Amino acid sequence: MNRRHLLRGCCGALGVGLFTGLGLATPARAAGSLRNPCLGAVPAAGAGQALLDEAWAGIDPARLVDTHAHLLGNGDAGSGCTVHPSLQQWWRPTEVLRRRAILNAACVPADAASVDLAYVARLQALAAGFPEGARWWLFAFDQACSDAGQPMPDWTTFHVPDAYARQVAAALPQRFDWVASVHPYRPDALARLDAALAAGAVAVKWLPSAMNIDPRDPRCRPFCERLARAGVPLIVHCGEEKAAPGAGRDELVNPLLVRHLLAHGTRVVVAHAASLGRARDTDQPSAPLRPAFDLFTRLMDEREWEGRLLADVSAVFQRNRKPVVWQTVLQRQDWHHRLLHGSDYPLPGLMPLFSLPALQNAGVLAEGDVEPLQRLREHNPLLFDFVLKRRLRMGQARLPAALFEARALSPATLTRTT
Repeated sequence: MNRRHLLRGCCGALGVGLFTGLGLATPARAAGSLRNPCLGAVPAAGAGQALLDEAWAGIDPARLVDTHAHLLGNGDAGSGCTVHPSLQQWWRPTEVLRRRAILNAACVPADAASVDLAYVARLQALAAGFPEGARWWLFAFDQACSDAGQPMPDWTTFHVPDAYARQVAAALPQRFDWVASVHPYRPDALARLDAALAAGAVAVKWLPSAMNIDPRDPRCRPFCERLARAGVPLIVHCGEEKAAPGAGRDELVNPLLVRHLLAHGTRVVVAHAASLGRARDTDQPSAPLRPAFDLFTRLMDEREWEGRLLADVSAVFQRNRKPVVWQTVLQRQDWHHRLLHGSDYPLPGLMPLFSLPALQNAGVLAEGDVEPLQRLREHNPLLFDFVLKRRLRMGQARLPAALFEARALSPATLTRTT
C-alpha cells in the first residue's frame, strides 16, 4: 500500500486536493467562494431561473439521467458506510479540513445528528428541484482488497455497501437507481454480482487504483462476461484519482487497460472521460508519460470498441482540467452519441472546484452566463451542473440532448456511426 496516497485523505478524496490539488494558488480567498451557502429552492424569478428554463429546451425531463452520483456516510444511522479514521484525527488538521469541505459540499451541518441521514435528505431535496422523471444513479463503493481477495480496511478511504445504495434508491424509486460495487478478487465475487443484478443494480462501479483492481487480472474475465450477458455496464474510473486514494495503485487507472475489459464483451463507461492526470503509453512503453485524456482519445478512435465503449462527462468541466479537454469534448461531435451525463455529486457543491471565469476565458462559456450560473449553484448544485453543461459551446458545437437522456445506453444508439 502507498501510505503517502492514503494520507492525502478523502476530500482530496472527492476531488479536492484541498487547495493546491485544485490549482488554487492559496486558500486566502473570499469566504463566500470557499463555502457552499446551502440556500433553499431556486427563486421563481431571476436570471438563474431563466437559464434553467432554456436548459430544458429539447430535453424530455422524464428521460434525464445522472449516471454518476455518490453516496457517503459514516454509519451513524446503520448504513454500514465507513470513512478512513485519518479524516477525523485532530492531529491531521488538513484531513479534518478536507472532510469538513466535503460535508459542506453536501450541506451536511457540522452538528448534524446523523451524517448518513443528513446527506440523503439534502440529495433528495436537490432532486426535488427537477421535473418529475429525472433520475440519479447512486453509487455503492466496495472495499479495497488484497491480491488474495481479502478486504483491506486500512486501504479503504470510504466504503458504501451495496445494501445501503439499494436501500436509499428503494426509498425514493421515482428518483433513484443504484449502482453496485463488487471487487472481482473476492472469492464470492460472482455470487455477489448475481445478487446485485437480481436486486436491480443498473451498473457496477470500479475504481481500480483505490480498490486494487488490475483490469488484466484473469478474475476480471468471468465478471465481465456475466455483465455482458446481463447487458449491464461497468463504470471504471480512469485518469488520476483524487477522490479515494485507497490502495494507491495509480498505474491501474490507465485508460488503455480498459481494452482488456472490453475484450470480454462488456460495455464499459470510462468515468470522467479520463480527463485528469498522466499515464503510461502501454503501446509505446519507452515513451514518457502522456496525458490520460490523450490515451482515452486513442481508445475512443479505435473502431472495434464503437459498440461497447462509453464515457461519462462527470467532473470534466472542473477547474483542474485543461481547457483543451473542455474544447475537445465539445468539438468531438462524433463522440457525443457515446457520452453520458454525470454530476459526480457532491462535487458540484464544492465551491472552489469550478471556475466559471476559466470556462469563459477558454471560450466555452458566455460572459453573461457566469453570474446567474453562480447564483443558481448557491441554491441547487445539481441544477447548476446540468445547466452549465447545457450552456457550454465551442463555436456551434454543444453537448446534445441525447447525452442527458442517456441514449448512449440504447443498443441502437451504440451501433450508430457518425
